[in-house]
Amino acid sequence: MPAIVVLGAQWGDEGKGKATDLLATTDSIDFVVRTSGGHNAGHTIVVNGEKYATHLLPSGILTPGATSVIANGVVVSPEALFRELDGLLARGVEVADLKVSANAHVIASYHATIDKVTERFLGKNQIGTTGRGIGPAYADKINRVGVRIADLFDEKILREKIDAALDVRNHLLTKVYNRRAIEVDAVVEELLSYAERLRPMVCDTSLLLNQALDAGQTVLFEGAQATMLDVDHGTYPFVTSSNPVAGGVCVGAGVGPTRIDRVIGVIKAYTTRVGSGPFPTELFDEDGVQLRTLGGEIGVSTGRTRRCGWYDAVVARYASRVNGLTEFFLTKLDILGAWDRIPVCVAYEIDGKRVDEMPMTQTEFHHATPVYEFFDGWKSDISGCRSFEDLPKNAQAYVQALEEMSGAKIWGVGVGPGREQTLVVHE
Repeated sequence: MPAIVVLGAQWGDEGKGKATDLLATTDSIDFVVRTSGGHNAGHTIVVNGEKYATHLLPSGILTPGATSVIANGVVVSPEALFRELDGLLARGVEVADLKVSANAHVIASYHATIDKVTERFLGKNQIGTTGRGIGPAYADKINRVGVRIADLFDEKILREKIDAALDVRNHLLTKVYNRRAIEVDAVVEELLSYAERLRPMVCDTSLLLNQALDAGQTVLFEGAQATMLDVDHGTYPFVTSSNPVAGGVCVGAGVGPTRIDRVIGVIKAYTTRVGSGPFPTELFDEDGVQLRTLGGEIGVSTGRTRRCGWYDAVVARYASRVNGLTEFFLTKLDILGAWDRIPVCVAYEIDGKRVDEMPMTQTEFHHATPVYEFFDGWKSDISGCRSFEDLPKNAQAYVQALEEMSGAKIWGVGVGPGREQTLVVHE
């Protein structure tokens, strides 16, 4: 399969890094590509007992022989990029083969400033952003006052674009938020300081990837955030500022839809989300605390505690539909080994009526209450299982039930964080 997409099928934090890493180490992946988002993403990968966290970099940066690509749909903080690269270099990870799109937009320091002051200004209506400037950078892109990576190599153009962007931003900062204006010279100087280190990495990544596919090489497109955080298809307005669904990959990487052969949705055996917004299966009892504790549910990028709930098959079916999933990769099945009975949300009840598919409006989704079916637990540690057949019968039955109600086959199951702790269900 020359072109594979791996994306989140819930609200993020599903374990996409584990799925990406597994594919990259088993299927001879030539390129691993980020196509959306910024350093608000977070992937945790465990290699030989060592834990690594990537944010802006693709998870494939840890795979020898694979070229990592930050494509045009990503918003790039040069400061965050080099901080992450230097952290890996300090641990002995080879990161020489990294390509960055000349057309990717830049997150400057003023984007983070605007992000933070806006969230504070919104008060109880906060979106729950990471405060890292992702939204404001995408807003500048859409408003056509954004700065692209290529602009860092032309000081005149860079200064003109920063001046145009800050003309409006400074009025907002000084007159609405009562903050100091940001100096154009300071921003230009900071961004120019990254140019020479960036220069060898920058290229036309769309051309690079299309040539790789023409040559029969395998390209893995790695999603950031997730389906339910998509700006068009997620729980708007409590979403990210890009399109992390499968269709967004084509725009974010400059490849046509006919290039994509396989779309894998990564989904937890339960559900979590970070930040504000509706969450029908959210738990506020001891079960929620136990899921959070056993699952280590703390955001990789943000350090924020994740909200936890049971598996939501309505969300899974929706993700399968809007992404055209060919399969699911189910993670963290081992966390459910503590329960005698495991609830699964199979539908919602809204105003006294059963609803089997995603509600059309924000109001309906906000008022949705889960309709549960219950499955027998297995009450055992399954982290040592190395094949699907090794799993207890009740664990196998749980996976098979999720597959039947979720809209796509389950290709693999994670029973722990390590590379070796992945079970193949369907070849």
